[in-house]
Amino acid sequence: MTATAPLAKALAGRRGMPLWALIRHRGRRSGTAYETPIAVVPTRDSSIVMIGLPWGRDTNWARNVMSSGDASLRRHGRDVALTRPRIIEAAEAAELAKAPFDRVIKRFPAAIVLHRKL
Repeated sequence: MTATAPLAKALAGRRGMPLWALIRHRGRRSGTAYETPIAVVPTRDSSIVMIGLPWGRDTNWARNVMSSGDASLRRHGRDVALTRPRIIEAAEAAELAKAPFDRVIKRFPAAIVLHRKL
């Protein structure tokens, strides 16, 4: 854990933090509940939530979400249920992202997209 992680976790998901959120997921082996601070990438499709994976697709929280097939997101003080996770390459992520975030996300090795549960 980095030195800034406690601060990020304390602020993520609150009102007034437009990009930061908490993704809630379960350990794929342990079943332990986790909350991980992440940055949400604004997308052109409001039914899709995209999160960049700057450290690649083997990030533990992403592997947990892929394994379970769902997660929830605490953003702007609200909880959103998410389903159907899919890891995508940088080019596809850039196409989904709103400008100017498309230029940033295309430099990441991958991103994960999830759909809001209706």
